[in-house]
Amino acid sequence: MIYQNSHSFAKQLDQNDPLKSYRDKFYYPKKDNGNDTIYLCGNSLGLQPKSVRFFVDKELSIWEKEGVLGQHGRWEQFHERLTETSARLVGAKPSEVVTMNALTVNIHLLLISFYRPSGIRKKIIIEKGAFPSDQYAVESQIKLHGLNINECLIELAPREGEKTLCTADVLQTIEDTGDELATIILGGVNYYTGQAFDMKAITKAGQSVGAFVGFDLAHAAGNLLLDLHDWNVDFAAWCTYKYLCAGPGAPSGIFIHERHHDWQDTRLTGWWGQNKETRFDMGSKFDPIQTAEGWQISNAPVMGIAPLLASMEIFNTVGMKAIREKSNHLTGFMEYLISENLPSVSIITPKDRGCQLSLTIQSGRSIFENISEEGVICDWREPDVIRVAPHPLFNTFSDVYEFVKILKKHSKTISK
Repeated sequence: MIYQNSHSFAKQLDQNDPLKSYRDKFYYPKKDNGNDTIYLCGNSLGLQPKSVRFFVDKELSIWEKEGVLGQHGRWEQFHERLTETSARLVGAKPSEVVTMNALTVNIHLLLISFYRPSGIRKKIIIEKGAFPSDQYAVESQIKLHGLNINECLIELAPREGEKTLCTADVLQTIEDTGDELATIILGGVNYYTGQAFDMKAITKAGQSVGAFVGFDLAHAAGNLLLDLHDWNVDFAAWCTYKYLCAGPGAPSGIFIHERHHDWQDTRLTGWWGQNKETRFDMGSKFDPIQTAEGWQISNAPVMGIAPLLASMEIFNTVGMKAIREKSNHLTGFMEYLISENLPSVSIITPKDRGCQLSLTIQSGRSIFENISEEGVICDWREPDVIRVAPHPLFNTFSDVYEFVKILKKHSKTISK
């Protein structure tokens, strides 16, 4: 698309946007004067769908009227209402996904199974500068096996003078590590730079040397087109409160490829992973469900899942293909406007990306604070990045235009 540097062009894009009606399906934050903010923080917390209240109130009403009787035939299978939509979201078979727990809890549960160091095969690859929770989880898993972090942890770093990883370097590191490599766990999208990784190529390379390959999809689910089953990914987990708009602390999803469902090795077990036909027999022998559900430990958080049902209904209606198409246009328009109006601003996010652009700018912290006072909601990440993420379901091209206009004003003020 050929962009133009004008508000009238942004309005034209909004008028022709096939997803324009979906903004009205979300509550949009207001400034003190009643005008809309410019909300560009869907990569941290998505906005609330207006339908959430109906979904939550329905479960509250059942609890109120039926008490424990709501469990039978409803809450016992509550998480299963997300199976089909979650599978479509990440490109999986329904048997390969389940909604449970929180993201880092799930990463630990998955690594208990898929990081099994033995002999010389004990190394694990992550990104240098991965989201801190991932770093903590991986390091603690290494310690859990009584191993030395310095000997087992490989952190992928960009080339000198660059901000993002080169896929060729990732693949070369995998090849060089060879049969010493036990597991790879990378973010599908790096939270800091916004770089989207070539998950298909990384999976193929990792498995070719005998390693398990998994991804933290916190910044990828609801953001990228995913095809986990066909990419042959071993395992993955994602949160649902960012791009998926399911609310703060919303439960996580996991993916486990079907070839692992008859799992005979280590995993942490709980009664919700037990064969459904015998679960309430309360027997002492664990007989796991032969799907991803076999990794469940506890019953579903009904009040946490209810908002996710509301948001997934929207995602399922729109479809990720349409969401990605608008996402590319939103970030493309923002990139164009920044290059036209703010040559001093660097965009460190590469073309392989989702909704997010990570910006570096002189006196960035002061500029971030100033634009925040004007009603721009984005976020700052040390040491020098402003992250902005126009969400295809509730952001407009006019939002993008106004954001760059405000950013330009305060960049000029700081430079004087």
